[in-house]
Amino acid sequence: MGATLTLFGIQAGYGGNTILHGVDLQLPAGGALTVIGPNGSGKSTLLKTVVGLLRPHAGSILLDSHDLSQADAPARARAGMAYVPQEDNVFLNLSVLDNLRLGWEFLQGRTSAVRSSVDNRIEQVLLLFPEIRPHLRKSAGLLSGGQRQMVAMASALMQTPSLLVLDEPSAGLSPKNAALMFESIARIRQTGISLLLIEQNVKLGLAAADTGLLLVAGQVRLIRPAAALARDPDLHQLYLGKS
Repeated sequence: MGATLTLFGIQAGYGGNTILHGVDLQLPAGGALTVIGPNGSGKSTLLKTVVGLLRPHAGSILLDSHDLSQADAPARARAGMAYVPQEDNVFLNLSVLDNLRLGWEFLQGRTSAVRSSVDNRIEQVLLLFPEIRPHLRKSAGLLSGGQRQMVAMASALMQTPSLLVLDEPSAGLSPKNAALMFESIARIRQTGISLLLIEQNVKLGLAAADTGLLLVAGQVRLIRPAAALARDPDLHQLYLGKS
């Protein structure tokens, strides 16, 4: 079951450098929101602020009714957030199966009752990623980039989160593998989980979402139904920050 994510007045950055300037957004339970924008617009800063890797200078972050504005990343994970970064998101020397088990143990621990349940959860997750099932015993480092990204998402879903946050899931992938990646994302959406992602491939990113948000220079330039934003003839100009 998904959760509602609400951001209000988020200001965030690094040291004295403010990157985000009063960002507001609402992602309803079970919905999907894709953030697009030019390089340097603050997209990655926004995701890091949402998942607790960066504390906001001002503003609030709510997951359902829980105020997580000052919570750290582990606390947000326990509250139901799962984050898949763009890089360094799998254990390369471990098998795919062990990566999935570690995703479970991150929150669930190692009790006998948990061990008896992990295999059931693995089977549920593999239904979303049939491409990695033949490679369960293979080291994750031997997989293709697209397969590794699927393993990273599958590991995150082992926690049964209510919100999945994805950072550039198609980065570095061929068009064919990017399309396969977003087929997996479409299957994830059918589970009812809430989804927040940033994506440079505007066409794929907006096709996967209900709502599109254009971020320019750390400010929300436009929020619109994703399909309508994808068709907007002025999108290129908006990317450049022009009216």
